[in-house]
Amino acid sequence: MRSTPPPRSFDPSRATFSPYGLTCVHWQPSPMRRPDQHNEIELNLMLSGSVVYLLGGSQIEITAGHLSAFWAAVPHQILSFSPDVAYYVVTVPLPWFLQWRMPETFAQALMQGRVVSEALGAKQETDRARFAQWESDLESNDPETEHVVLLEIQARLTRLAHRVQRTVPQRSLHMTGIRLNRVEQMAAFIAQKYPHEIGVQDIADHVKLHPNYAMNLFQRVFGTTLIKCLTQHRVSHAQRLLVTTDASIAEIALASGFNSISRFNQAFREGCHCTPRDFRRGHL
Repeated sequence: MRSTPPPRSFDPSRATFSPYGLTCVHWQPSPMRRPDQHNEIELNLMLSGSVVYLLGGSQIEITAGHLSAFWAAVPHQILSFSPDVAYYVVTVPLPWFLQWRMPETFAQALMQGRVVSEALGAKQETDRARFAQWESDLESNDPETEHVVLLEIQARLTRLAHRVQRTVPQRSLHMTGIRLNRVEQMAAFIAQKYPHEIGVQDIADHVKLHPNYAMNLFQRVFGTTLIKCLTQHRVSHAQRLLVTTDASIAEIALASGFNSISRFNQAFREGCHCTPRDFRRGHL
C-alpha cells in the first residue's frame, strides 16, 4: 500500500515571490503572520473543513467539497481554519499555465485576481484520488512522470474552465472578485504580455505611472526588478518549450519574447546556470 507523504505547511522564512514550481502536496494550514506571494496558479482541493484567506484585501472562505483556483501572485494569507481541515494544494508556474491557452474567460478571471471555485459533489472522490496520485508521482522526480502529471493538471483545469465559459448562471460555480493594486496590475501585465516586445515604459504606461516610480514600487513590493521579473517569465517559457517541443533554439528564443539569440543565451545562463542546449539534453 502506498504511504502518504506528511502534510506540508507554510514556511514563514521563505522569500516573497520565491517559486514553488510544479507541486501537489497535502497541506497543513497554520495562521500566517504575513501574506505569501508566488507567481503560480494555485489549486486548493478542500476535502474537509474550511480555510479563510485574506486574499488581495478581501476575506475568502474555501469550504469542503470545493476545488478553487487563484493566481498566487496576489497576496494571500490564512487567517483561520477549522480543526478538521484537510486539503491538497497544487501549484503550476504561471508561464506554463499561460502556454496552455485556456479559455479567455477563465484565464482573465484568474489574472484579474478572482478566485474560481467549483462545488464538486460526487466528483470529490475522483479528484481526491487524482490529487493523491499526482502527489505520489511528483515525489519520484522523474521528468516523464512529471510531464504526465502536467498534462493531467491541464485537463482538470480545462474542465474547470469550461464551467466558467458557460453563460447560464450555476449555483455550483462562483467567482469572487478582488481589485488588484497597481503593483499587482504590473505583474499581471507582464504575465500576459511577456512573449511580446515590451519594456519598462510599456509596463508603466499600463498602470499610468512614471517609469522610475513604477520600477521602485515594483521592487519594493516584490523584491525584484521589473526587468528581472519579465526575464524570469521568458526563461521559464523557454524551459518548457525546450523540454516539450522539437523547436530550434532560435525559434524558442523568439517565441519566449527575446529579440536576439545572444540576449536569450545570456539570460538563460544567468537563470539556469547552463546553456539552452545543455538544458534540453539534461531533460531528454
